[in-house]
Amino acid sequence: MINPRVLERRESGKNLSNLVTEQSDDSSVTQDDPFDASFAVCPLHPSEVEEGKREMTIRNQRCSLLKQPISSTLNQHLIDYPTPSNLSYWWGFGSLAGICLVIQIVTRPFLAMHHTPHVDLAFNSVEHVMRDVEGGWLLRYMHANGASMFLIMVHLHIFRGLYHASYSSPREFVRCLEVVIFLLMIVTAFTGYVPPWGQMSFWGATVITSLASAKPVVGDTVVTWLWGGFSVDNATLNRFLSLHHLLPLILVGASLLHLAALHQYGSNNPLGVHSEMDKISFYPYFYVKDLVGRVAYAIFSSIWIFYAPNVLGHPDNNIPANPMPTPPHIVPEWYFLPIHAILRSIHDKSRGVAAIAPFKFSTDSPRNILVAFGGLLTTRLDRMSTCGAPFVTIGQIPPFVFFLFFAITPILGRVGRGIPNSYTDETDHT
Repeated sequence: MINPRVLERRESGKNLSNLVTEQSDDSSVTQDDPFDASFAVCPLHPSEVEEGKREMTIRNQRCSLLKQPISSTLNQHLIDYPTPSNLSYWWGFGSLAGICLVIQIVTRPFLAMHHTPHVDLAFNSVEHVMRDVEGGWLLRYMHANGASMFLIMVHLHIFRGLYHASYSSPREFVRCLEVVIFLLMIVTAFTGYVPPWGQMSFWGATVITSLASAKPVVGDTVVTWLWGGFSVDNATLNRFLSLHHLLPLILVGASLLHLAALHQYGSNNPLGVHSEMDKISFYPYFYVKDLVGRVAYAIFSSIWIFYAPNVLGHPDNNIPANPMPTPPHIVPEWYFLPIHAILRSIHDKSRGVAAIAPFKFSTDSPRNILVAFGGLLTTRLDRMSTCGAPFVTIGQIPPFVFFLFFAITPILGRVGRGIPNSYTDETDHT
């Protein structure tokens, strides 16, 4: 075994005579330690030096926490990850969405401990959590409003990616996974809206699952299979609750794949220029920058949780589910308003369902703000009066503008052909 003290002195570039002189004066090399004294007189062979280096490297890896199998992966992607130095605060919404997902996963099991998945007891079990369980009201409001916060962060994250063209080559797969994650979020949010078993939960499940009947031939069979019977009942509640526990785990896996695909080619930057230069480690620079956004998010979400916990929900959902009286206005959550606007603008159910597909696979681009605005008008204003003119017309205009975009996109592509897409395209022609 090579003494590390001797090896370090050999690597420092000192000649043999100086090394012998130093070691003769060193109190650590004495007659009682002939092993060190022999190395002080006899020079080391290069192969022995290399062997000593390898042994020291292995020893350092065994002792370093960041070199362990799991922690080394975290260190590579969260600490030493090379990040463009000019990223703005807009790049922090991705990590905020991850925090929202963690909050949803952590709060869900505690709520499930007191929830009874039965049509006669589900609503009362939710009221039990709110009134009798210590801190139950906080858990439920964190989970209910956390879903809205999650979708707000994801919408802002998507908007940033569209604005800065983060979907362009070579990050196409990142965009595809983004679409998958968003669709999983929509399904998870819908399955989580049913377990409270309020009036809007029941009728929302009835309306949404009935859309499958628009499929020719197999539509009614699919609806019966989703319900687990001939109406929304106990089997439907248990199925939706089970899916609501399963889908977040799939969502975590898709998010990890999304992160891995992003780190394969590196993050985009506000300039849109792909470069391997001018990069800094993620920690501590962007860790502190994201910390500012997390504090702002904590303040923003706390306002909703503690001061306006029921504003984003529907008041009819505080009424136990009753299949006999139909609510005058079956209104979904705010993140379903664009879909609701399209369905109300197209009176034929089959055509309305067909129109939803291109809308959702566009992954909520900024143009969908028009559709959401139309849905807001057609769903909020008609609460004050019977839905009629001009509210229906106002709600039909934004979906028309949205679908018009798909018609003019090929024309815009031909007009913009030949215009450089990035700095690299310009340099290729020079």
